[in-house]
Amino acid sequence: MKLHRFYWHDENTKNGPIELRRSIWVDDPRLMNQWIKVLRFQVGNELVLFDGESADKLYKISEIEPGNAIHLDLVTEMDRKLPKRHIYLLWSLLKKDKNDWVLQKCTELGVTNFVPILSERTEKTGFDEERARKIVIEAAEQCGRSDIPQVREPINLQTALDEFKDKIKLFVAEQGEEGELALDSEEPVGVLIGPEGGWTDAEKELFKTSGLAHLNLHDFTLRAETACLAAVTMLIQ
Repeated sequence: MKLHRFYWHDENTKNGPIELRRSIWVDDPRLMNQWIKVLRFQVGNELVLFDGESADKLYKISEIEPGNAIHLDLVTEMDRKLPKRHIYLLWSLLKKDKNDWVLQKCTELGVTNFVPILSERTEKTGFDEERARKIVIEAAEQCGRSDIPQVREPINLQTALDEFKDKIKLFVAEQGEEGELALDSEEPVGVLIGPEGGWTDAEKELFKTSGLAHLNLHDFTLRAETACLAAVTMLIQ
């Protein structure tokens, strides 16, 4: 039987993650709705809770108070599964629900930091950070990773370069541009993915003066969301 995983974190708690003790009562509305109404958990069912920072634990349901809380008893500690390196995805915001798809799939691949970019040809500027965080949490729960990626507010391209070019090894994805992908095993890396219309000449000159390495994703022209996955796949090797 498949073990369902759930992230448990109280955003209003200054101390961060809720302590995963040996015996706990859970009354979180989101979890209660999933466990009782959607998954129809019963006494004796097992599930995994993780706090995103230090622990993954297997629990068994020992008591259910419908509409109020569920009591869990610890069964055992679980091995944590974390990305092998820090990967920053700096992608130009896309139209419609394509950003949701990028967040979900790149969380599954192991991106640790999502940085939405506003470039000259970006067609969408609105970005719902709360929605984005829910997407990466659900993706982390389902794919089995033990951490939650960081998602920040959109920033313009120049700001991104000023912040990251000296902090991490930063690549820019461009079709047909050759670049050497030589990485240390734990070196943090990042990649810039352009909008549907591509980078402007001015932006390409900016990358050149910033000394960014190029990442040639494919001989064919890729959609921006496909380029995100292709770039991340190359960086996790």
